[in-house]
Amino acid sequence: MGLLERIEKQKTSQPQNGPAEPGLQGRNAATYVDEYFDLKNRIHTEIIELINQESGTKGKASVSEGYIFHSIENLVEAQGASIPRHERAKLVREIYNNVVGLGPLEPLLAEPGITEIMVNGPFQVYVERGGKIELTSTVFKDESHLMNVINRVVSSVGRRIDEASPMVDARLSDGSRFNAIIPPLALNGPTITIRKFSKKPFTDSDLIRFGSVSPKIMSFLEACVRGKANIIVSGGTGSGKTTLLNVLSGYIPGNERIITIEDAAELQLRQGHVVTLESRPPNLENAGEVTIRDLVRNALRMRPDRIIVGEVRSGETLDMLQAMNTGHDGSITTAHANSPRDVISRLETMVLMSGMDIPVKAIREQISSAINLIVQQARLRDGSRKVTSVTEVVGMEGDIVTLSDIFVFKHEGQDTTGKIRGSFIPTGIRPTFEERLADNGVYLKHEWFQP
Repeated sequence: MGLLERIEKQKTSQPQNGPAEPGLQGRNAATYVDEYFDLKNRIHTEIIELINQESGTKGKASVSEGYIFHSIENLVEAQGASIPRHERAKLVREIYNNVVGLGPLEPLLAEPGITEIMVNGPFQVYVERGGKIELTSTVFKDESHLMNVINRVVSSVGRRIDEASPMVDARLSDGSRFNAIIPPLALNGPTITIRKFSKKPFTDSDLIRFGSVSPKIMSFLEACVRGKANIIVSGGTGSGKTTLLNVLSGYIPGNERIITIEDAAELQLRQGHVVTLESRPPNLENAGEVTIRDLVRNALRMRPDRIIVGEVRSGETLDMLQAMNTGHDGSITTAHANSPRDVISRLETMVLMSGMDIPVKAIREQISSAINLIVQQARLRDGSRKVTSVTEVVGMEGDIVTLSDIFVFKHEGQDTTGKIRGSFIPTGIRPTFEERLADNGVYLKHEWFQP
């Protein structure tokens, strides 16, 4: 337990005028805390002024982070004689995080067990740990402090947030997804949601070890990717769609040209020939917007072997389906849906959002001929994420798109700790596009499909 934590404990366990903690040189706890935070705020202000002087602007573009850290250390040593030496390193780190990092959120970002950070105004920060949401003791100084952090993040990726544009998607330097929404839309105050990504991308072995998927399913999906099947990964928010998309993308041969299209670049592909495209919001004059649909259309002119769209959610779905139907096999994307049947309905709706007056039957024919496989992800009530079904889009029967499950997750209750138990079961049905995979030199093993 650090000194500040012990001080806070002391303040709640004894009268305000009680004896001071040994080592505080006669000062009581409240006085020490006041001195600590006064010094912290004073040095923070001096560092900002120093940065402005050094760079000659209102930013820190020409001042290195190493120089900033060294300057903070010098100021703490010069002015922090009343602070015990073992607390000064912590003070330096806190000031540095407030100046160039995400302030109080930095320790949460550094903790590997946390997968999501949710800031509901300056005084309420939740995290997701082990699939469960819990409240933390982390707080910001005030709303202005929180807004400074938001502006620092969005400006670093060339975006903006203000009353005219109060919502923004961005990415952190480690690839984590960052979303912010501010008043007047957010009544609780500036609100941040950070979806953390592992510094080392998850592999298929990791997903198998976590129990998210079985070795048979992973081998089958690898064959489908290498054999250029068109795949949609579907699921709810936080179900692991992007993680699985990243793993599947890793199966694409290294000699193919891959175009990725995302709202905020998150995919971490390891192949050499990858072109990453990112959409752009409108500027202050409400001009210059570049949508996912614009990028999908442009990608078709870039000689892609594979097109990977981070998520389809609007009119770009029509362009994606047409690309799949016109020789761009092996495309992969994600969509929000609760089941494979819901995916078909959502794709129909999103195609209609393109503004094209297309009969529903024609849309369904496009879907059935373009999509080969739907991989359904879910986050279960115990917080675990699993592939709940692998479903083939077989074709059309009358006006209905027919689906056929190849693998399903069968629930088998839960153990004494509340963890969901179950098995990944092959249905015994082999995919009808097996011959197409064989034409691309990929062959399926009989044992994968044995119930």
